[in-house]
Amino acid sequence: MNAIESVLGRRVWDSRGRPTVEAEVRLSDGVTGRAIAPAGASTGSSEAVDKRDGGNAFGGLDVQEAVAAVNGEISDVLRGFDPRDQAAADQAMINLDGTANRSRLGGNALVATSMAIAHAAAASAGQPLWRYLGEDRSDFSLPLPEVQIFGGGAHAGRRVDIQDFMVIATGAQGYTQALEWTAEVYRAAGTLMQDAGLMQGVADEGGFWPAFETNEQALDYLVRAIERAGFTPGDEMAISLDIAATDFGADGRYRLATDARDVDSDALSEMLLGWLERYPIVAIEDPLGEDDHEAMAKFTAAAGPHVEVIADDFICTSADLIKAAHAGGACNTALIKPNQAGTLTETKAALDAARAAGWESIVSARSGETEDVTIVHLAVGWGVKQLKVGSFARSERMAKWNEGLRIAEVLEGDRMAPRDAFPWGRGA
Repeated sequence: MNAIESVLGRRVWDSRGRPTVEAEVRLSDGVTGRAIAPAGASTGSSEAVDKRDGGNAFGGLDVQEAVAAVNGEISDVLRGFDPRDQAAADQAMINLDGTANRSRLGGNALVATSMAIAHAAAASAGQPLWRYLGEDRSDFSLPLPEVQIFGGGAHAGRRVDIQDFMVIATGAQGYTQALEWTAEVYRAAGTLMQDAGLMQGVADEGGFWPAFETNEQALDYLVRAIERAGFTPGDEMAISLDIAATDFGADGRYRLATDARDVDSDALSEMLLGWLERYPIVAIEDPLGEDDHEAMAKFTAAAGPHVEVIADDFICTSADLIKAAHAGGACNTALIKPNQAGTLTETKAALDAARAAGWESIVSARSGETEDVTIVHLAVGWGVKQLKVGSFARSERMAKWNEGLRIAEVLEGDRMAPRDAFPWGRGA
């Protein structure tokens, strides 16, 4: 039987210049698989915890203890496991860690190893990871890209409160065309900002770092960028927002620093619902805080029939939290991030829970990313209709968009889910 022979951990670096964990799994047939753990700047309270060393090195963010865990306890416990039995290997690591949030060994150590096992198993089978994960499927398609144009919140020095202003090529006929259209909008947005003297730099995820005076000004500029690129807002190109409300609120109160306003849940919801009426927005992520359950359900009832109300911090890629949110009438779409869950098995369980609830799903990257392209393979292999990587700039982002192009070539077509597969295409 082909089995895991060893796991090698090493310290590498992410797109924010911070240490992170890479795991390399070697099998008895000589095949290896590698993967790197990403890290988020904006994190939910229920997600798996990265293990950081503390102390003086790199502001306390070093990962030598997590790397040592991969090289030691994790490698020891996984030796002899069949790499095709992902669930058994992941459960062995979960049991070994022994904590609810993976804090003893580190969520970064576990997720890097879990993804590396999948890569090794796929390589041993002579298949790309997306095909290995979808071995029971024949209807592969590419995910619809969700791409940041302006970054804010924790990703851009909080110059504006809203974390992500994104575009979705809702009218594109395929993945390649969606990327081409997005490139035009990204370039147009940069030109508009330069002409207006509003350019501050580049945010964590590659989007433009704005100097807008209000949050809504970013929406105005995004619509103008879509039009300058030659597209019709709301038809060919639409807007998606990540409010990341947990980052600027708690206990039903929110501080909109850019607008110099303190608001309650009702006022924040009213502002966002007003935006939905005035702008071509088809998706809105974490519109209320992760602790604001009643307000989130109320917002979903008002907006959910026509837009994706996306849960990120609210559910942290947890099957149990997705089930609870669904039972409470909150949200209709799950953001799926492997490092929030800790292992691929738990990530897939969250995706399955979302599908059982009748939700849509989006596989997502993090603000602290690397050249690792695993999430693209997860989206294609698991049949997820959307992919959120960040912006259309910086190599850690483009590596993932470009991996999708390579997969499209293998599939001899870059078909995506049709528009009517989403809430905004069902009589919205």
